[in-house]
Amino acid sequence: MTAYGITVAGASFWGLTGLFVQNLYIFGLSPIQVVTVRMVLSTIIMFTLVGIIRPYLLKIFIRDIPHFVGLGVVSIALFNWCYFTVMEQSSLSIAVVLLYTSPVFVALISRFIFKEPLTLNKISAIILTLAGCSLVAGLLPGGAMNITLTVLMIGVASGFFCALYSVIGKFVSRKYHSVTITAYSMFCGSIFLLPISDLEKNIEPFTHPMAWVYAVGSVIISTILAYVLYTAGLKYIESSHAAILSTVEPIVAIMVGITVFNDVLTIWQSLGIMLVFSSILLAVFSRKKKFIAKKPRKKLLPVFHSKK
Repeated sequence: MTAYGITVAGASFWGLTGLFVQNLYIFGLSPIQVVTVRMVLSTIIMFTLVGIIRPYLLKIFIRDIPHFVGLGVVSIALFNWCYFTVMEQSSLSIAVVLLYTSPVFVALISRFIFKEPLTLNKISAIILTLAGCSLVAGLLPGGAMNITLTVLMIGVASGFFCALYSVIGKFVSRKYHSVTITAYSMFCGSIFLLPISDLEKNIEPFTHPMAWVYAVGSVIISTILAYVLYTAGLKYIESSHAAILSTVEPIVAIMVGITVFNDVLTIWQSLGIMLVFSSILLAVFSRKKKFIAKKPRKKLLPVFHSKK
């Protein structure tokens, strides 16, 4: 599978989140508690399996810990909090549109940090992405966005925090395996969320076996596999291209809604899906060369020992 295929696969697994999360809400868990469960279980599963199968992947430089904190706390935990807050205070449609301003942030940040060119194809792909997501969410052609300035700012923040995963992930993907990055990101996010989620006060849902089925499904498919594959793709392609490719997520979510939850797809939503797929094609075919992963230059040291 190519780097572009890996990235799209990871984003597609994100799109399957609703299959599990909506059922977890039925058991009485709040959005922040669902996020906490996903991150904590992901941390336990990944560190256990990797520690047994490939323990060397758990070795990192101490100086890179801030990157993992940024990924886990800012790009995953805070992003989810902002995203769910907009859903709660406005609507899912508005939350989705504001979230997928992220490719714009990634393209702009990558232009200055990684010197990635802001090509005509890339700009066109971003425009198609925003238009397509607006159509899918139902805000176009005649939708009205009656929201407060606070909700608008939180929604844009969700897009910004989501964008930072592609940017920060690009730094560490040059040094570490995607499994290593995902494991430590989940660990840092878990440490941040556990004290503020009040999860210990709401353990009753986990007396039901099906709650565990949905929780584990969410962890394995839409968390671990999704982040590992998407992060692996970052090692080979530009951050801005990866962000554009990630917009396949809402399309997958829409298709899940149609096939599983019997949602009805309008003509405008169909057009929006076509626009998003068009943006993906533009992102893929605008590459100028084959991306090859760089070999690590230095041997990694254990996390608890600084390099001297």
